[in-house]
Amino acid sequence: MTLSSDEIFEKVQAALVDALGVDDDEVTADATLVGDLGAESIDFLDIVFKLEKSFGITIPREELSPEDILTNSQYVKDGLVTTEGISELKKRMAWADLSKFEQNPRVQDFGNLLTVGDMCNYVATKI
Repeated sequence: MTLSSDEIFEKVQAALVDALGVDDDEVTADATLVGDLGAESIDFLDIVFKLEKSFGITIPREELSPEDILTNSQYVKDGLVTTEGISELKKRMAWADLSKFEQNPRVQDFGNLLTVGDMCNYVATKI
C-alpha cells in the first residue's frame, strides 16, 4: 500500500480528531499531541489503536514511548537526558524531530515533543 504524504496526513488527522475530540483544523503538522491537542497518556492507547486499524500496521509501545531510555540512569542525569540518551532516542525515533528537545532535554518535557508531523513520519516508516 503506497500512500502519499497527504493521504497519510489525512488518515492520521482523522484518527486524532476521533480520539481527541478536536476539530480537524486544529490538527496541523506542527501541532504537538500533548500541548496543542491535549492528548493524555490514556489517549495514546486509542490513537495507537486507530492508527493500527486505519493503516493495517502494528505499533509496538516502545517505538512511540521510549520509557526504558527516559527512566534509565545510564541515559538520564538530574532530570535531563544525557548526550548518550539523546543519541539512543535519535536511533530509535529517527522519524521524530528531536532538535527542540535537544536544546533543553528535560525528561518531563519529552511527552510534549511529538507533533502530528512526527506521527505522519512514523506511520510512513511502517507502511
